[in-house]
Amino acid sequence: MAEVSVWSQVVGQPDAVAVLTTAASAARGLVEGTGGAGMTHAWLFTGPPGSGRSTAARAFAAALQCTTPGEPGCGECQGCHTALSGTHADVRLVVPEGLSISVAEMRALVQTSARRPTGGRWQVVIIADADRLTEGAANALLKAVEEPPERTVFLLCAPSDHPDDVSVTIRSRCRAIGLRTPSAAAIAEVLRLRDGVDAETAEWAASVSGGHVGRARRLATDDAARARRAKVLRIPLNLRRLSDVFDAADDLVKAAETDAVEVSGTRDEAEKEALKTALGHGGTGKGAATATRGSAGAIKELEKRQKSRATRTQRDALDLALVDLAGFYRDVLVTHAGAAVDLNHPDQAEGAAQAARSWTPESTLRRLEAVLACREALEQNVKPRIAVEAMITALHFG
Repeated sequence: MAEVSVWSQVVGQPDAVAVLTTAASAARGLVEGTGGAGMTHAWLFTGPPGSGRSTAARAFAAALQCTTPGEPGCGECQGCHTALSGTHADVRLVVPEGLSISVAEMRALVQTSARRPTGGRWQVVIIADADRLTEGAANALLKAVEEPPERTVFLLCAPSDHPDDVSVTIRSRCRAIGLRTPSAAAIAEVLRLRDGVDAETAEWAASVSGGHVGRARRLATDDAARARRAKVLRIPLNLRRLSDVFDAADDLVKAAETDAVEVSGTRDEAEKEALKTALGHGGTGKGAATATRGSAGAIKELEKRQKSRATRTQRDALDLALVDLAGFYRDVLVTHAGAAVDLNHPDQAEGAAQAARSWTPESTLRRLEAVLACREALEQNVKPRIAVEAMITALHFG
C-alpha cells in the first residue's frame, strides 16, 4: 500500500490494518447500497501505551469518510485529509481534558451523534480514553451503543478490555481490535520516512522509547525531552546522600509542572480570551456591562476545567518519568541475570552494569517495586510531591 494512505500512520500493526481495511470497504458498500457484511457500529481499540490506539481509530475514521474509488483510506481526498486533521464535520474526537469524562459531556455527545452525517457517509465518534468514563458517562454511552443510529460509528480506545478499563456491558457490544507494541525497526522507519529524522537519531529514539511511537518522535525532535529523560535516568546512581533525595524529588515534580505549563499555558490564555470575547467583554454597546457581570460563572467553570487539565498533564509527565525509572531498574535486573534480551535503555547499559555490581537483585527489585507503588499512589490521587519523596527515599535506602 502506498505510504500516503491513512494506514501508513498506524505503525507495526498489519493484522489490525487488514481487519479495518476490510471493514471500511464493507462500510462503503453500506453507503453505496452494494453490501456491508463485516462492518459494525462499535469498536474497541486496546493495546499498551504507545501502540497507537487513537491513531488507528483516526485512520479508520478517515477510511470511513474516504471518497476516492478503490480501497478506502487513500489519504489524499478531502474526506481523508479533514478526518485526520480533526476538521471533518462528521468526525468527533473526545479527549478528556481532566481526569475523567463526565456524564454531562457524554450525554451531549450522544445527542449530537444521533444526527445524520452532513456528508452522507458516517457520523464517527472517537473516545480516546474510554477508561476515563465515569459510571454515569459509561451508562449514557451504553444506551447509544445498544441502539445506535443507522449511520453512526463509535470508536473507543482503552489500555485493555479489563472491566476496570471498560465495562463488560459496553465491551460486549463492541468489536475488539487488539494492538501490540510496535518493533523498534518499524518505529525507526516511520521516523525517517514521515518525520524526516536522520537514520542514527531515529534508531536511537526507537530503541529507547519502549515501543511508544509518540515518545520516540518527541525524543527524536525535542532537545528538552532528551534532556529531561537524561536527568531522570541519572537519579538512581546519584542518590548518595539523604539530601539528594529531596533534590531529586524536587527536580522530578518541577519538571512535570514545567511540562504542564508548556502544554497548557498559552492554550489557557487563548481559551479565556475567546470566552471573554464571546461573552461581551470589552464591548461598549447596550447591555455589554450586564453581559460582562453575568460571565463570571462561565469563566470560573473554564478555569476549573483548565486546572483539571493541568493536573492531568502534570501526572502524565510524572508517570512518563516513572516508566523510565522502572525501565532502568528492570535493566539492572536483566544485567544481574545475564539474560540475552534487549534493554529498555540500551544507551544506559554502562550505568545499569555499574548498579548491578553495587546492588543485590533483592534490593534492585525493592527499588523497582517502589517506583511501581509511586505510580499506583498517583493514580489514587496522592499529592505528587509526597508520593515522589516517598519513592526516592526507598530508592536511596534500597
